[in-house]
Amino acid sequence: MRPFVSPRSQRGATLVVGLIMLTLITLLVTSAFTLSTSGLKSVGNMQARDEAIAAGNKAIEQVVSSPFTNSPVGETINVDLNNDGTTDYVVVLNTPTCVSVAEIPGTTVAPSSLSLGSAFNTSTSNLYETIWDLDANVTDPNGSGAAVRVHQGVRVLLTQTQVSAVCS
Repeated sequence: MRPFVSPRSQRGATLVVGLIMLTLITLLVTSAFTLSTSGLKSVGNMQARDEAIAAGNKAIEQVVSSPFTNSPVGETINVDLNNDGTTDYVVVLNTPTCVSVAEIPGTTVAPSSLSLGSAFNTSTSNLYETIWDLDANVTDPNGSGAAVRVHQGVRVLLTQTQVSAVCS
């Protein structure tokens, strides 16, 4: 036989358990939202950093493909990565620096001499293998706060006249 339970002996235990469960679920949802927001910010920061590095590399490639050793000067290059007509990143390229010079005697065949043109085909003149340091500082003018510094070394084959003019 079941004992009789009067309605007065139930004091709201279900209500207390329900409120505790509701509080725990609220805390769980709040922490999940915070974690997803911080993860989204981290991914956005990494994307902005990677784009800034790509912009720096693009600017350095543009300088390397020009005759920068004729008159090395610093310059500012606006980079549009997504080709929408607006500047995505500003790259300030410091003056390229001639780091080292090594003479290649005129009796040896110059590296890649077939593709360098007639200026390097003479076997009587000495050629010089020069190492250049290209230093680029990249900033985002659009407010992401991304800023990186990209260094690139490049080897350039020069004549004695060119080395005397730009490498000291």
